[in-house]
Amino acid sequence: MKKVNEIKFLKNRSIIKFEGEDFLGEIGIDGRIFKALTLARISVGVISQQAIENGISILVHENDAEKAVACLIDEFEAERKSGKVSQIYSINNVSVIGFVAEDFNKVLAELARNNVFPLLLNQIAGENRVNIVVTSSQDEKTKNIIESEIFKKPKTVHLAIIGHGNVGKTLIDQVLESSEEIKRRKNIDLKVVAVANSRKIAFNKKGFESNWNDEVQTAEHPSNVEELINFSNENQLENFIVVDNTASKDFVKNYHALAENGFDLVSSNKIFNTLPIEEYRKLRYTLNKKNRRYLYETNVGAGLPLIDTIKLLHLSGENITRIKGVFSGTLSYVFNNFSLREDKFSTIINEALEKGYTEPDPREDLSGNDVARKLLILARELDLINEFEDINIQNLVPESLLSVSKSEFLSRLEELDEEYQKIKENQEPGHVLRYVGDLHGDLQKDKGELDVKLISVPATSALGQLKGSDSIFEIYTESYGENPIVIMGAGAGALVTARGVFGDILRLSETK
Repeated sequence: MKKVNEIKFLKNRSIIKFEGEDFLGEIGIDGRIFKALTLARISVGVISQQAIENGISILVHENDAEKAVACLIDEFEAERKSGKVSQIYSINNVSVIGFVAEDFNKVLAELARNNVFPLLLNQIAGENRVNIVVTSSQDEKTKNIIESEIFKKPKTVHLAIIGHGNVGKTLIDQVLESSEEIKRRKNIDLKVVAVANSRKIAFNKKGFESNWNDEVQTAEHPSNVEELINFSNENQLENFIVVDNTASKDFVKNYHALAENGFDLVSSNKIFNTLPIEEYRKLRYTLNKKNRRYLYETNVGAGLPLIDTIKLLHLSGENITRIKGVFSGTLSYVFNNFSLREDKFSTIINEALEKGYTEPDPREDLSGNDVARKLLILARELDLINEFEDINIQNLVPESLLSVSKSEFLSRLEELDEEYQKIKENQEPGHVLRYVGDLHGDLQKDKGELDVKLISVPATSALGQLKGSDSIFEIYTESYGENPIVIMGAGAGALVTARGVFGDILRLSETK
């Protein structure tokens, strides 16, 4: 690639648009334009003809824009009266960026990914020299992207971390600890420039450091997506990824707006992917239209490569016939331990709560809704149109405890002991309990059958040999027959989930 010392960067320019029919190609038009502007002592920069638009664009300094329009209106008065020239007007607040690039199409693709579309471009093919004109509101961002492409400077990727609880805090720490190594190995400069909770959002254009939590505590901006969009636009931040580490039903409503405004998305929040199918498809349409990406590997299986595996199998034409497994790390821990130990069911639940494996209210896990959401997400990866209401869910919480307060539920946990002890004792010898999700039926039709329930399996089976809080997924396909593809590993915990989210961020960063 040819090297140049610098990128030419001219601000405070205006485009004079000269539009009409049947005058392009007429001898003397360009000469008359130059002559009129020269007599008015106006310096002309780039001149470009757009045959499709029947127009000519001329670049001048913004101080001369009004004068340039006036003198061209005078010069082409006859053509305006005859209709050959329909209008002459200016587009103000633009900047010119000139550079040399052997692969200009690659530069254009990177600009497009960041919602930058030049208003005007002039290319000298023999010299690989290009001049592009963009709005002044995007000129710094454009310059940064071009520098990364042609000078191989580290690509800056800006991150907004939404939610800084266990997963969010762990993720921020992981990014800060790894940033220098990633810059050295991947030539990617990760910057956490926004951190939000449900009440407020903190911004730092240069990127937060280890004291990020202090800045969040003293932040004054209310936590809403408009603040984030404005911050990104005002500071012209390229390669922007919004990372949703919440379990919020409200924040997912912003996904469409974020995609429309040029943000890529990474999410450990399962809610959006289980909304009604119309919403699900609408976002996919928006992402495709805006050339955005949305990664959510941690929606199912925390850090395990499950969704990617299923996507690849499905896209390759492999007929997936069934997906079955222990989807919840929390309930894996509960039943792995309850099946093997003499402790009461309530003791195991309290233990899981103390270790941070359960939600603050364990009913969130025991209800089976979390497993059901994960199962539905996998069904939709196979292009099935199932809704949440289609899932048969066995709720592990007695009806008498469903509507009481969290504190009362926790104080009455022992009421579950007798029932689950009976279930445990009534198993066949050598069997253990597992709470599973099962997607089956004819998966070539529009809908599959989805079941979430407690079952008893042989202790020697793949499901039965599960340990700790691990998850296991069995993927049955036509090609593999009775021998499923088995993916097993850590299925719960902030560290594992954060690492999975980090992996999605890096995948997006490398392909941006």
